[in-house]
Amino acid sequence: MDSSNLKRKLGWLEASLFIGGIALLVVFFQVRASSELQRSNGVQAFLEAEVSQVQIQNREGGPLTVVELNSPDQALWAEQRVIDYEKSRNSGKDLPLAVLTIEKLGIQVPVYNGTDEFNLNRGVGRIKGTAAIDGTGNLGIAGHRDGFFRTLEHIVVGDEMELLTTQGNIKYKVSSIQIVDPSDVSVLKPTTNSTITLVTCYPFYYVGHAPKRYIVKAEAEHLLAIN
Repeated sequence: MDSSNLKRKLGWLEASLFIGGIALLVVFFQVRASSELQRSNGVQAFLEAEVSQVQIQNREGGPLTVVELNSPDQALWAEQRVIDYEKSRNSGKDLPLAVLTIEKLGIQVPVYNGTDEFNLNRGVGRIKGTAAIDGTGNLGIAGHRDGFFRTLEHIVVGDEMELLTTQGNIKYKVSSIQIVDPSDVSVLKPTTNSTITLVTCYPFYYVGHAPKRYIVKAEAEHLLAIN
């Protein structure tokens, strides 16, 4: 092969690689833009959703608190998760302990005591053995990545969330985000300050049993009295 033919073929190869690289960049930014649009649409749906009511259980036997809840936006949920939610949402006799709100992500969800499948189909669950809902310490809350916690992948350090209980409205700020093995329970170890640890499976769109856990930690800022 003479040098002119070799240069010509190398030129075609470089051009092909360049065009292929441009195509991959276009696909990447399209996927990213689509994901951001879906998140924004989810937040908008949260703000415009039909409102229903839920009562929060007082663990000390005091009066119940009535909270208005927006119906969850299920546009990004797995089909089976939507079915399971519809079956479970009016079935339980027990009341939630609190309501968790992350307005930026369009999340407003009742928190039940325990993480059995029934509780995680109708809301999210307090991980038993962690701190009490309105107490000091590390409160673990688990939810499904293809349900109520679908948009949790978009949270960033510094974002705010609120936990409404019968004792007050506690505001938290996200302090860290990490990905761990399912066996790593150190993320739930007790703390001396008021902390929320959100737990869901990872990756968010993994098909089958996800191999990791997505951990979001948030520290309490202050307690607001309920009017």
